[in-house]
Amino acid sequence: MKDRRERLSHTTIALHWLIGLTVIGMLALGLWVEDLERGPLRTEWMGIHKSIGILVIVAATLRLLWRMANGFPVALSVMKAWERLVAHGVHWALLIATIVMPLSGIVMTLAGGRDLVLFGWTVIGAGAQNEGLAGFSKEVHEIGGTVLIVLIVLHVLAALKHHLISRDATLRRMLGRKIEG
Repeated sequence: MKDRRERLSHTTIALHWLIGLTVIGMLALGLWVEDLERGPLRTEWMGIHKSIGILVIVAATLRLLWRMANGFPVALSVMKAWERLVAHGVHWALLIATIVMPLSGIVMTLAGGRDLVLFGWTVIGAGAQNEGLAGFSKEVHEIGGTVLIVLIVLHVLAALKHHLISRDATLRRMLGRKIEG
């Protein structure tokens, strides 16, 4: 089912909430793991973080392809030109960031000369270490995390603005409720 003005598809809603909540959890987990002392606990949780990251890039790629095929949902309230531009920019930036973040983590792992492991199963074996690429990927991952936090905050604030100030049905529609045409 394609998105309609009065109701978003189950695919759109499921991908939005699955990726959104998972990415928020991954940001929190990543920040927590970074503060742990090196040792077995940190290694175990980093493995979980990396495994979930592999799943996120798959889901985020599906979401990007879905959004490109389906388009963005129609706005439910009148917005100024700058608001439309910012909303469109933030939506695209979120889509791209949800791919860049796990991709940079994957490249960092492989360039660091480590296996890419999905919950104990080696997906890609370790190759030659490339310190320059590993360092670059680490910077992208760290800066990307900060950018992603800012984008998520903007996205949540915009959703609240739609719900509390504009009083349109944007948030209700994203929660799966049908709205009046």
